Amino acid sequence: MHLDVRELRTFYYRSALGRSVQHTIRDQVMHLWPDSKMQTVVGYGFAAPLLRPFLADARRVTALMPARQGVMHWPQGLPNCSVLCEETRWPVETGSVDKLLVLHGLDTSEHSAAVLDECYRVLEPAGRAIFIVPNRTSLWSRREGTPFSFARPYTASQLESRLKWHGFLPDSHVMALYQPPWAGRFWRRMAGPFERFGQSIPAWRGGGVLILEVIKQVPRPRRPGLGQIISRPLGILDGIKAADPI
Repeated sequence: MHLDVRELRTFYYRSALGRSVQHTIRDQVMHLWPDSKMQTVVGYGFAAPLLRPFLADARRVTALMPARQGVMHWPQGLPNCSVLCEETRWPVETGSVDKLLVLHGLDTSEHSAAVLDECYRVLEPAGRAIFIVPNRTSLWSRREGTPFSFARPYTASQLESRLKWHGFLPDSHVMALYQPPWAGRFWRRMAGPFERFGQSIPAWRGGGVLILEVIKQVPRPRRPGLGQIISRPLGILDGIKAADPI
């Protein structure tokens, strides 16, 4: 279920908790993608809060927003770079995107397989994508009041398996949002120390979001057909003795 764009805008731009989330996740994205010079960068879902750093060097930056979510003008104070689109039919040329960033796009969709097919289509050969989804084991996916509690959470293995099935090769896997999802002043002051502490313990899987960078595989791995998945569809009847002829 897609959240309304007005709710997302209010959270990320007008609340202290949302601004902290925005900066924390954006820092991780920029660590993975420090250079985008003369590249085409596309965000899908509500990725606008993470895209602004790319405006300086990228050849083109576009924020695709699904119709059921709604669209807003972005970036503020500059010519509009946001586009309203159907979630399974993007107005983007095949193989034209160098980097794709997906936030509140995969985990909120009722047609996630078709969304992943679109992700694969628009990326250039060996293009890179970052998928950001709620961590199933974290407090963020269970506590109401943030966009991450309304989405479909994943474990790391579930997300990797899903993306491999659609032709993406996992490359880098990090977590973020070790800070608790509470808006009090004390917790906002402690957000930085919580993030540094969480990142310093790689074995701790308590981050609120999974951030997985993947590479598009070309040629796309072939999925098993129905005949391979169910090689003996009537095997359950093998033990039944045939009736004697009359």
